[in-house]
Amino acid sequence: MKKVVMAAMGGTLAGIVATTQFVGPLVAQESARTTNVYEQLDLFGDIFERIRAQYVEEVDAGDLIEAAIDGMLTSLDPHSSYLSPDDAADMRVQTRGEFGGLGIEVTQEEGFVKVVSPIDGTPADEAGIEAGDFITHVDGASVLGLTLDSAVDMMRGPVGSEIIITVVREGEAEPFDVSIIRDTIKLTAVRTRLQGETVVLRVTTFNDQTYSNLEEGLAEQIEAANGIDNVEGIVLDLRNNPGGLLNQAIRVSDAFLEKGEIVSTRGRNPEDGDRYNATPGDLAQGKPIVVLINGGSASASEIVAGALQDHRRAIVVGTKSFGKGSVQTVMPLRGDGAMRLTTARYYTPSGRSIQALGVSPDIVVAQPRRPAEATAEEEEETNVFNRSEADLRGSLDNDSLSEDEVQQIEADRAKAEAAAALREEDYQLAYAIDILKGLTALQPSND
Repeated sequence: MKKVVMAAMGGTLAGIVATTQFVGPLVAQESARTTNVYEQLDLFGDIFERIRAQYVEEVDAGDLIEAAIDGMLTSLDPHSSYLSPDDAADMRVQTRGEFGGLGIEVTQEEGFVKVVSPIDGTPADEAGIEAGDFITHVDGASVLGLTLDSAVDMMRGPVGSEIIITVVREGEAEPFDVSIIRDTIKLTAVRTRLQGETVVLRVTTFNDQTYSNLEEGLAEQIEAANGIDNVEGIVLDLRNNPGGLLNQAIRVSDAFLEKGEIVSTRGRNPEDGDRYNATPGDLAQGKPIVVLINGGSASASEIVAGALQDHRRAIVVGTKSFGKGSVQTVMPLRGDGAMRLTTARYYTPSGRSIQALGVSPDIVVAQPRRPAEATAEEEEETNVFNRSEADLRGSLDNDSLSEDEVQQIEADRAKAEAAAALREEDYQLAYAIDILKGLTALQPSND
C-alpha cells in the first residue's frame, strides 16, 4: 500500500513542476466545479425541505432520501442501484441458493422489465416464461416508468400467493397474462446426468455452491460411466443462466483450463484492473467440450463461454448471449443497506469486451419451437414409410451374425433412437452431443 501512495505522490509533484505556469487557471476551474457541486447540493436540500413542508400528503423523510439515492444510482446504468436493508439481506440469501419469489432474473429496457432468463424448475419456468419476454403489468398495474427495484418489489409477495403478469413476447401478436404461484426458490446450481456416453453439466446459476456442485457431479457421472475412458465428451449447458458471482465463473473456467488468462477486469483507473489466470488441472482430463449458450446466458455465463472459446478448449453452440460485460461491486452502507455499483468492465482472454455485443457461438443453432401435435392419421401415414424388410411376413432371417453381434446392433439402434428422441425434446443439446461424437470419431485410436 505504501508503494502505491508513494507513486501517486510522485506523480502529483511532477505535475506541479511541469505545469507551474497554468496553476492559476487550473485552480480557478477546480474552484468553479466545487462551487457548482455545493450549489446543486443546496438545491437538493431546498427541494427536499419543500417536499416535506408542502407536498399534498405527509411523506417519510427516510423514504425520500432512499428514493433520491436510488435515483442517482439507477441513472448511471441498469445494474447500479441502492439496496435497502431488506433488499441487501435478500441478496445475501440469494447467493446462498435459497429464497422466495418467482424464479426469474430481470433487467430494464425501454422502461419495461425484461426477462434475462427464467431459472430451471422455478414457478416462472414452469409457467412458460421465456428469456426476452417483456413484463408490462403486474396484477394489472403498469410497471412503465418505475425503477427496476420498484417493479421487482411489485412482484414480491408471500409464498403460495398468486401473481398475474402481463407479457409481451416476440412473435406473439398481443400481450397475454400469465398466472404464477410464488414459491420458495431452492436453486440447484448444477444438475448432472449421462446422456449416452456424454456427461451433461447443466449450470443454472453462479452462486456459492456452483463449483463444488460441478466438481462433485462430474466425478459422479464419470464413475457412473465406469471411468473417463468411457466418456466421449462434456456438454456444459449455460442456457438461460443469468450469471452471479465472478469468483465462481473463474473457478468453473479454471476447472477445464490448464493455463492462461481466464478474464480481466478494467475499471476507471488502470491500476484498479485485475487479471485472473488458470491453474494446472483439467477436471475433464482433456475430453472435448461443447458449451451451450442462448440469449438468456449472461454475465458470469459469458465469462465462462468466452474463456473456453478463446482458448479453443470448447466449441460454443447455440445463439448469441445476452451481452452483460460489466462488473458490479456490492458495498455495505451504514444502517445495513448496500450500494450495488458498476465498477469495471470485463474482457475475455483475447481482449474483447462483450458488453452489449454478447458472445457469438462458433456454430449458430436455434432451438426450434415445438410443432403442433401430429394427428393420428398423419402418424399412421408416417409409420407406413418406416417399415422395413424385417416387418414383412415370411422374411428371411440373417444367419451371418453371431448373437453378440446382433445384440451390439440392437444396442446401437437403441442409442440412435434415443438420440432421435432427444432431438425432439432438446434440439440444441442433441446437436452438441452429435458434435462430440464427431470429434471422438476423429480422434486417433490407442490400439
